[in-house]
Amino acid sequence: MILGANHVAISVPDMDRAVDFYCGIIGFEKVMDFGWPVGFDAIDEILAIKGTSARGCMVRTTNLIIELFEFGAGDPAAQDPDRPVIDHGFTHLCLAVTDLDAEYARLREAGMRFHSAPVDPAPGVRTVYGRDPFGNVIELEESYGRIAPHDPVSTAELPPEGKHLL
Repeated sequence: MILGANHVAISVPDMDRAVDFYCGIIGFEKVMDFGWPVGFDAIDEILAIKGTSARGCMVRTTNLIIELFEFGAGDPAAQDPDRPVIDHGFTHLCLAVTDLDAEYARLREAGMRFHSAPVDPAPGVRTVYGRDPFGNVIELEESYGRIAPHDPVSTAELPPEGKHLL
């Protein structure tokens, strides 16, 4: 039986910068540091890549844990910091907020790059996409009456099939 999500992992080129962003700017709490040297066969087997090494860090907020990796060996490829969100693969991480305009202003002032100003794409939803220092897309969403970890709704309130936005 699958119980639900445990964490999301992000490979970053600079751990210190990542922790500064996710903890110092976004507001997550640093939980632990970890890592492994080259030659840790169990990790290489899990990753299906020989000769890896990495620094790792777990950060969390009320309902989300992010596992950050800075690989020192294993030849990680750089990510295009402007990778379009329509490309195949993970597209974004969404963070629930209570005052979108205040968070948008705070994070923009701190240097976070945004695709646009906040928009209202559907009734009860305000959202904006921005990027962490490495180009990973982070959505900030303020929702009223939608399915979200902080604001559950009953299935009777779900939009009809094919009418889902975001």
